[in-house]
Amino acid sequence: MSKSNEDTKKEKIEEQETAEATDTRAANDETAEMTPEEAMVKELDETKAQLEKEKKEYLFLMAEFDNFRKRTLKEKAEIIRNATENAMKGILPIVDDFERGIDASKNVSDADAIREGMEIIYNKFIKYLEQNGVKAIDSNGADFDTELHEAIAMVPTEDDACKGKVIDTVSKGYTINDKVLRHAKVAVGQ
Repeated sequence: MSKSNEDTKKEKIEEQETAEATDTRAANDETAEMTPEEAMVKELDETKAQLEKEKKEYLFLMAEFDNFRKRTLKEKAEIIRNATENAMKGILPIVDDFERGIDASKNVSDADAIREGMEIIYNKFIKYLEQNGVKAIDSNGADFDTELHEAIAMVPTEDDACKGKVIDTVSKGYTINDKVLRHAKVAVGQ
């Protein structure tokens, strides 16, 4: 029985090979029947069709990329606009507090009360900045660091421990999410 199965398999393989050979001969006969000029014209037409197809695909991809670029720019602009909007929205209550403080200070002769109100508003503003990732750079007594500080003066000092250290901070520096937003303007011991 296994011998007859093997014979059947061999016959099927021989039939497939015969069919493939017939198809190949038919294609060769078709090409052989054409003159060389006709074969070249046919090949040229096929090449033109392929080129046209690839050109359409290229134009489609270019249009798709252009749309992607425009959409990305629009989304980026919207993100920036919304970020600014949210930042300003958070500052408005502080502005309101300043306005109330100015109105209240017109009738108050006590400077301590005005100072206390200003400190409350200042602390509220600092808290808002910290919530948004903005932190003051602590400079006094720290080693001078060009990444964080901008030296505006060199102050002679007799104490060797103060050399290369920040003696005075003229203008505070700030970081936002560990990136320097503004360098601290400092006087450095020399």
